[in-house]
Amino acid sequence: MSSLCVVSVTLLLLFVGCSARPIYPLPSKGYKGSKQPLQTSRPYNVAHRGSNGEFPEETGPAYLRAIEEGTDFIETDILATKDGVLICHHDVNLDITSNIADHKEFADRKRTYEVEGVNKTGLFTVDFTWKELQTLRAKQRFSFRDQQYNGKFKIISFEEYIKIALDAPRVVGIYPEIKDPVFINKHVKWSNGKKFEDVFVDTLKKYGYKGTYLSKNWLKRPCFIQSFAPSSLVYVSKLTDLPKIFLIDDVTVLTQDTNQTYQEITSDAYLDYISKYVVGIGPGKDTVVPVENMYLQKPTDLVARAHAHDLQVHPYTFRNENKYLYFNYSQDPYMEYEYWINKVGVDGLFTDFTGSLHNFQKWTSPLSTDDDINDDDPAKLVHRIAKLVSRYNG
Repeated sequence: MSSLCVVSVTLLLLFVGCSARPIYPLPSKGYKGSKQPLQTSRPYNVAHRGSNGEFPEETGPAYLRAIEEGTDFIETDILATKDGVLICHHDVNLDITSNIADHKEFADRKRTYEVEGVNKTGLFTVDFTWKELQTLRAKQRFSFRDQQYNGKFKIISFEEYIKIALDAPRVVGIYPEIKDPVFINKHVKWSNGKKFEDVFVDTLKKYGYKGTYLSKNWLKRPCFIQSFAPSSLVYVSKLTDLPKIFLIDDVTVLTQDTNQTYQEITSDAYLDYISKYVVGIGPGKDTVVPVENMYLQKPTDLVARAHAHDLQVHPYTFRNENKYLYFNYSQDPYMEYEYWINKVGVDGLFTDFTGSLHNFQKWTSPLSTDDDINDDDPAKLVHRIAKLVSRYNG
């Protein structure tokens, strides 16, 4: 080994020893010959319904874009069709985010159902077969976002979503929600007396998803199971050891299955109870830090209390548009990420704009340099060290 190489390695070891930041490749950079593992050293970047700030939500392109932009997990909502196929779709009705209004042949399917205690009228996933849903195309939910992809992408199944994650060039986690289980179990029936939750877990097992949080099996196929229904999470805890996240709705909303208030489910007693079944909570961010007239108010103690119960906190939803960026952030999404990651101290973030969060984390808490370095080239190694050290110089 040349003297230059010895000096280079010595400098690198000294630097690593004094740095608090681990040196791993960025999620967008793969190892040669094997998949780049999931990063676990900084808060998780959760692509909320895919990169739905750019593409219609819960579509293949939205998930592929999120993976391209560096997400850690692609998130989805799982519902069911009339014939029991599990699909990726947020709303139990199809009216808002699909072009079903253009399909006059389905006009007579309009129904009124009770969903989470409220009567809703529309065209519902549970009244259509998977084959029929394949004729529909997705639409952008928000009128102020890019409309050019409306009508171009189909609704995808749970299995298709899983395959997108497994086919990624690096390890990408999945973050599926057991969506509206009370409604689905009432209107969809499976053979052998199985419930929605059973079929949901069976699908995960089919593709090799298993293992407790950070176990060897989990790191191969990372997955968080999420739900707003605590009884569903308790039920599936008997079926799989995969980590679960209890989603928490607005302060005015009761839990859909147990009719508990926000105050009840965020009490220390309840956090102690639910921590036996879940590894974290997913609250709406405005319930963690209240907002008044577009200004942040004093943060609640929910994050601190959750952490005291060894629960992670993954708030939702971070969006780049000005209407969602409160005045404290000077309408700058990076200022919002800075606040939530470094001041509030959350463990993951649901975002509609995966690329923005990835870039913020890459710049403020880099996992490695941007390029693979040939360790046989001492000059490149010295250059790498200089770049790393320069980040810490005044």
